[in-house]
Parts: sequence; C-alpha cells; structure tokens
Amino acid sequence: MSIGHPALVAAIASEIAISGPIPFVRFMDLALYHPQFGYYMRHPDDGSARIGWSGDFYTSADVHPILGQAVAKQARQIDDLLGNSDPFTIVEMGPGKGLLAKHILSACQRDSESFPDRLRYILIERSPAMRQRQRQHLSAFMNQPNLLTWTDSLDELGPGSVTGLMFSNELIDAFPIHRIQLSNGQIEELHVDYRDGRFVECARPLSSDLLSHRVRDMKTRWPEGYRTEVNLQALDWMNQVGQCLQRGVVLTIDYGHTVQDLYRPDRKTGTFLCYFRHSVNDDPYVRVGEQDMTAHVDFSSLAAKGEAHGLSVTGFTNQLSFLMGLGVEQMIGDLEPESPSFHAARHLLKPNGMGGTFKVLVQHKGIAPPQLDGLTFKPFSVAALTAQSAA
Repeated sequence: MSIGHPALVAAIASEIAISGPIPFVRFMDLALYHPQFGYYMRHPDDGSARIGWSGDFYTSADVHPILGQAVAKQARQIDDLLGNSDPFTIVEMGPGKGLLAKHILSACQRDSESFPDRLRYILIERSPAMRQRQRQHLSAFMNQPNLLTWTDSLDELGPGSVTGLMFSNELIDAFPIHRIQLSNGQIEELHVDYRDGRFVECARPLSSDLLSHRVRDMKTRWPEGYRTEVNLQALDWMNQVGQCLQRGVVLTIDYGHTVQDLYRPDRKTGTFLCYFRHSVNDDPYVRVGEQDMTAHVDFSSLAAKGEAHGLSVTGFTNQLSFLMGLGVEQMIGDLEPESPSFHAARHLLKPNGMGGTFKVLVQHKGIAPPQLDGLTFKPFSVAALTAQSAA
C-alpha cells in the first residue's frame, strides 16, 4: 500500500526532520491543504474526481438536486424577512465541485422573477483544482454580470459585508483537527514522526495554551486510553462568519453531534476517519495526500462561539427534518415513482443515513428571531445543543 503522494511525503518528512515530530493538526493540514500537493489542492494524478460517485466520497449535492432546491427556497424566505434587500448575498463556504451552487441558482432563477436580479453568489474556495471544477459546473451562469464571485477566504469579504445567507455543506468536518488521548491520567496530544520511511504517531504534551484551555473547559471524565478530536479551526471560522454577516442567517450542514454526545465516555476511539474510493479506514499514515480525512463536528461549541460574536441560535435540526419543512415531499412527489432520480432523492432522507446523520445548525444576526420553514420540524431542542457547551 502506498505511503502517499511522493512529493507530499517528502515535504512533510522534511519538516519533521527540521522541527521534530509535528502535531497531528499540522500533519492533517499538510495532507489536505499543502499548496502544491495537498489532497484538495491538486488534481488527482489519474485525472479522476475527488468528490462524487467515481471519487473517494460523495456529498448530498452528488445524490440529487433537492438539497439545493430546498436551500434556494429557504434563501427566498430569508430575503423576504430582510425586506427584499438589494443585493441579497449568498456566501457558500467550501463549495466542493459547484454542484450545490448550480442547483441553488437554477432553482432561484426558475421559481422567482425578481430575486435573481438582486442575487449575488460568492464562493469561498482556495483550491485552484476545485475552482476549475466549480467554473465548469457553473458555466451556464458565468455570463450574468455581478452574479458570481470567487474569493480565497472570508477575510477578503470584510466585517459586516454580507446581508443575506451564509452557508456551508460538509466543510467543517475536513478542517484539520487536534487529536488527543488520555494516558496514565494525563491528556496528551498525538504528534507525527517519520521513521524508516513511514509516518508513525507519538504522544506529546499539548501543543498550545489554546488547546489546553479548550480541553480544560470540556470538564469531561474519560476512561483510560480515551481518544478524541478537538477542532479549534472551526471556532476561528465561526468567529469570522459572525464578523462578516451584517444581517441574515447562517446555515451549517455537516455530520456531527452536540458536545455531550460527541465526547461521551463510550465514544472512546473518537470519530476520525479516512475515505478512499468509497471505502473507509482509520489510518491517516497511508495514501497521504491521496485520501480524505474527516472528523465529526461539535455543534454545541459552534453555537456557543457564534453567540459570543453576535450569531443567535435560531434552531438545530437534521437534514431529513430540514428538507421536510421546505417541502421535500412535494419535490419527490413530482418525480417519476421508482425512477433512479426518485430513489436518489429518498437517499437524502434516510433516518439512519444521510437524513439523520447530517445536522443543520441555523443562526441569525441583525433580525428578530425568524420563523423559518426549514425549522418547522425540530428533533433537537436548543437547550440540548447549548447545555454544557464550551466556547
């Protein structure tokens, strides 16, 4: 089995040779986002796609357009709540191949006369490879003046620059994470070394005061050998989102849990996984730069961080309930029964699959608490989300 992309392996090994073992968060950052050789930053050597049925994993947008149709419907309701502002801005953070943007824009133009003329769509994407894919899928919209804009990061938008909707779908699970474990009664952080031509992990003291404070704030009792993840980058991201949004709503769609569920004592091996050609493994030290790496999202901490930066929690639900509130039953009812499209759409709703696994955190800023159709059905209470959360 390949250790990984040769140039990337050499780059990581060189950094370790200079600085010694590196925290896993740095290893994951290089594996996924090295500017030249990272998994998301370059085209696969064989010309295949990263995302989709022929890639390593698929997203909801690969399954069926109904998620995009639902988000478009929710965006139009938010637009009405904002008084039909001009412009209404949709910011998609981590737009993948651009399929979700395509589905949203198609639905907006099909179902509304005035809304598309006021719409501005910003895609936050730093990967040249992914930008190329997005432009291909959005080619039908490229000739519309001022509609599409690409930026590398939220920093380029500026404080208070967005009135409208900011959303992400399966973005935060791929942020580099710190991996920690309880050994001999002490919390240690996993580091990565390079020995005899392969990467190996070793335990070291926590690498930063910020991580130490975050772990201490968890106030959780874990059994010996317990291993889990801490996503500090997600908290920084939430801070940036809160700063950029002037008025409107934030939708965060991803697989994850409340803090109580994510860090419960019986989840003793954490949630970290790797994906390669639709197979799952837990070994990040093979196929480095050639496989995806993910960890489940701590929605409680996102909610708490958002509250600290002006984003009030509107509600917390799952993908099934979100889509049902936005009329997915009618959308599916319009499909030919037993057709491939019909079965694909139902795949997004499975309670034990994508419908239940994916959660939707909704936050608002600069407006009164809105009554959104996507939150008509709420299987989780806001109290459960925010209880014992640690910012």
